[in-house]
Amino acid sequence: RLMKEWSSPIYAFFQPIPTIEYHDQRRCHVFKCAAHGCNHRVRRYLDKKDAKSTGNMRKHVKSCWGQPALQAAMDCGNTTAAQDGPIKSLLETGSIKTSFDHKGKGKVTYSHHQHTRTETRVLMKTGRPEYYIPSPKTVARDVRQVFVRTRARIARMLQDYPGELNFATDVWTLLNHGAFVTVSVHLEHEGQALSMILDIVEVAKSHTGANLAEAF
Repeated sequence: RLMKEWSSPIYAFFQPIPTIEYHDQRRCHVFKCAAHGCNHRVRRYLDKKDAKSTGNMRKHVKSCWGQPALQAAMDCGNTTAAQDGPIKSLLETGSIKTSFDHKGKGKVTYSHHQHTRTETRVLMKTGRPEYYIPSPKTVARDVRQVFVRTRARIARMLQDYPGELNFATDVWTLLNHGAFVTVSVHLEHEGQALSMILDIVEVAKSHTGANLAEAF
């Protein structure tokens, strides 16, 4: 009976039929997010004056689906239009552009302005809300760990290589007069030619043979 009154587009982001549960002897509706891989549930207690409030649902949708998806659904005006438009497009294709085309709003325009950090994180989750976006600290930590392990592996491979190793250098100067030298190694590995960059070193002096040998 209450579901007939739920016409807000926000309901399109959740399973159509909520469950009824009791928490601390309080009766509530539990709405499960419809995003792939998202198990978040929003409780709405029925003994409160704001029993029909969608505030917590909107808050989750904004963080899970992204502001562009939320705005596209709210522009539809009702639950059914949102389900058949942007929500269906997001779940099937991962893009809300299709729903824009179907609504006949004209040509989709694009902006080439650089996004802010917050906008970038929101856009990365739009269409793929189940994806986990690690923090910059996590990415930096993982990159360092991969680098250390890879460097040790390459060092062992070169030290144990039974044949000859061929080293080469490439030097250049940037427009700001920064001078660098690249050291690379070339060898045959499992019947295939293999080339790897070992290091890039700044050599802030004349690129003579002696200076390059010292840097190497």
